[in-house]
Amino acid sequence: MEQHRTSQPRRRQRPQPPLSAQPPLAPQGALAEGAAVYRVATRPARTAPPVVLALRRLPNPRLTGIGGGLFGAAAMLVLGCLDWLLLDGAPVVYGLLFLPVSALTALWVREADVVTAPISVPIAFAVGIVPISGGTGGFGGQTMAVVTSLAVHAGWLYGGTLIAGVITCVRKVRSMTRRRRRSGGTPRRR
Repeated sequence: MEQHRTSQPRRRQRPQPPLSAQPPLAPQGALAEGAAVYRVATRPARTAPPVVLALRRLPNPRLTGIGGGLFGAAAMLVLGCLDWLLLDGAPVVYGLLFLPVSALTALWVREADVVTAPISVPIAFAVGIVPISGGTGGFGGQTMAVVTSLAVHAGWLYGGTLIAGVITCVRKVRSMTRRRRRSGGTPRRR
């Protein structure tokens, strides 16, 4: 026959270490002559430059590879439509706006998917160039206008891809260095 417990099991409490290894401070005037005075060494507070403080306030999302691609494509499509509406499709403005979107896409993709950023950035450029390409005559005319725009503005495309690639490489090297430090040093040779 089973016997059920009637009371709750008790947890053992561990003794807690003292909060401070230093002796408590005596009130002023209570120190006798020759008594040891303890001073706490403090570092002066380091202040970061205003640019660094402003960058720390920016959002820091961690997107998956697909999320980074969708972010880049959606951002470039919105920027392409705004460029078409406000500036009649100025390709220089579109190219200049593509560079920070490339950098943000490479920065916001999580470490496990960081290699997808240089792949998704050119796709985002192609998606966003559709509104400003200026094609007429149906699907074929629009397709030829997009291909022509991609060929003519390849410098912006290569520049944004280069930015994403450099950021990806730096993040990957930093990740590998952190992982090596955590594991305890240099890898062993066989």
